[in-house]
Amino acid sequence: MHHFFAYVSKLKYILRWGLKRNVENENVKEHSFDVATIAHALAVIRNRVYGGDLDPNEIAVMALYHDASEVLTGDLPGPIKYFNPTIAEAYKDVEKAAKAKLLTMLPEELQADYSLLIQDHLLPPDIRKLLKAADVLSAYIKCIHEVESNNHEFQVAKQRVEGMLVEYELPEVSYFMEKFLPSYRLTLDELG
Repeated sequence: MHHFFAYVSKLKYILRWGLKRNVENENVKEHSFDVATIAHALAVIRNRVYGGDLDPNEIAVMALYHDASEVLTGDLPGPIKYFNPTIAEAYKDVEKAAKAKLLTMLPEELQADYSLLIQDHLLPPDIRKLLKAADVLSAYIKCIHEVESNNHEFQVAKQRVEGMLVEYELPEVSYFMEKFLPSYRLTLDELG
């Protein structure tokens, strides 16, 4: 019996933003879907607008699994995870161990197919950067929703995450923010 998919399905019970009051809770499973759609879009934008040569579908699948190890570790809040370099490095080791453990929950003949999905630290740097940018864009959208719901708990996080997006210096991120981000501020009736 192999428990990989049963574990992954439980990502819906892992809440994000644990140290903040949330107007609307977000779980890791929902977040992973958002990151996958954004990562797919970033790959398509890179290909169509900036002459890239990525496989958007492969990128989307990688994004679906980008936080899968959190089913074993939980979602450690950023202020703790990055409190100091020692803690950050120790948590990276914990994540690597959790990813390796998660892979053992698959039959041996499937492990190679899931290895790069789970052990994203093995991916080429440009792919990791694009996936991280999609992850941060998802966090930025969450911050926007919370701040616009008058939850000032997310104001500093919004500024910090916005700064991270600028630091990536990825034209596809700027394109996404210009063309698509304004829609996230609209209500359903306004989108119609």
